Amino acid sequence: MSPYCLRILFAVAVAGLCARLPATEAGVVFGAGEWRALSPRDEIRPGFSVESGDDGRELRLVINADAREGLHGYWSRALPVVGGQHYRFSVQRKASGLAAPRRNAVVRVLWRDAAGKSVLTDEPLVRGVLPGFKPTAEPEYPGETNDRGDGWVEVAGTYRAPPAAARAVVELHLQWAANARVEWRGASLVAIDPPPARLVRLAAVHYRPKGGKSPLENCREFAPLLADAARQRADLVVLPETLTFYGLRRSYADCAESIPGPSTDYFGALAKEHDLYIVAGLLEREGALVYNVAVLLAPDGSIAGKYRKVALPRGEIEGGIQPGSDYPVFETRFGKLGMMVCYDGFFPEVARQLTLRGAEVIAWPVWGCNPLLASARAVENHVVLVSSTYEDVSRNWMLTAVYDRSGQTLARAETWGTVVVAEVDLARRTLWPSLGDFRAEIAPHRPAWAGEPAAAHGHEVVK
Repeated sequence: MSPYCLRILFAVAVAGLCARLPATEAGVVFGAGEWRALSPRDEIRPGFSVESGDDGRELRLVINADAREGLHGYWSRALPVVGGQHYRFSVQRKASGLAAPRRNAVVRVLWRDAAGKSVLTDEPLVRGVLPGFKPTAEPEYPGETNDRGDGWVEVAGTYRAPPAAARAVVELHLQWAANARVEWRGASLVAIDPPPARLVRLAAVHYRPKGGKSPLENCREFAPLLADAARQRADLVVLPETLTFYGLRRSYADCAESIPGPSTDYFGALAKEHDLYIVAGLLEREGALVYNVAVLLAPDGSIAGKYRKVALPRGEIEGGIQPGSDYPVFETRFGKLGMMVCYDGFFPEVARQLTLRGAEVIAWPVWGCNPLLASARAVENHVVLVSSTYEDVSRNWMLTAVYDRSGQTLARAETWGTVVVAEVDLARRTLWPSLGDFRAEIAPHRPAWAGEPAAAHGHEVVK
């Protein structure tokens, strides 16, 4: 059967899921293969109902929690799939009374064979951990993708069914929330063509400026290295921290410039000449304030964004540097990019905030840092990390490197005056034995905190 026919078959089958459900009490099974109202334990079962929408035709699967703490229930249904075929799952959710909908109103998709048993995945797993562990296809966690502005939020994800899968078991949860309600509508599982690869070539420069007479002279020393990165077909090149300050024996304030300014103009021209992105560590002056910044120059030569270092070490505080307070993430032609600077790497909050806002790659100009923390920031957030440092590799105090989502180095510099490049497919997920796709589990599993931003609730996961 062609993919087009499969799309029609699944769209028709799933479009009628709710239409056949009569109003019911919790726990009733709605015929073979229909939605079921389930709970891990009867004593924590919430209330279930099927209700009509405003137009009287659309039916919604509803879960209501009363004043008791710890209630947990979910709607479940098994849908047929073809092993090896790609599918896009989508459902709309409307919730009230939830402190963290990403955590309290979770969607799961489980892969099962014709007998309802778990299946193995043929996707590669991270090596070197849990030897002998069977490559089981772990549950998928679709993420929040589209807030319609009317209370309804789309929860969606794109997946490839494991070869032995015959069913996708969909679960729509309400958990750990008292006096709360969640409605689900429009569930669909549609066969699609395989998503394309998203290849990006990430580069980092390993170089110490010799300390000329001016900040601009320091900038010019990086020109040959940027040309080398371009010859290696780099899409993004990361330069080190405060490169307009290194070796000049001046104060931070003396080396600070406005942005835009001479240094961003210079690197912008090189970004345009080589048709690539550059992240440069600079010092910014705004009025009386001086910031340690990472600036993103776009392939058209413009300033695509900047990040002001949030976590400041003692020396920068004593030198009159002002900390930043925001965690911007920028759209590029290869994906979403976040930036952090040096001492930020000692604190998990910075990389996590960037990840929560969708960063797939974090560029890290860094004077020096514990290299174990570079691996930690990459693996705990499942992001690709690109660092450029002034430390020599012999000191074991930071590397110029590209780290993958498992915290391993894909490329690392061994000698000064070199450029390291690694190609990464951002569309290819990283799977762990026992865990599965941990990046997709960050939103539903991490703790909630008061006042967390809406952007921290998740994002669509494309596999």
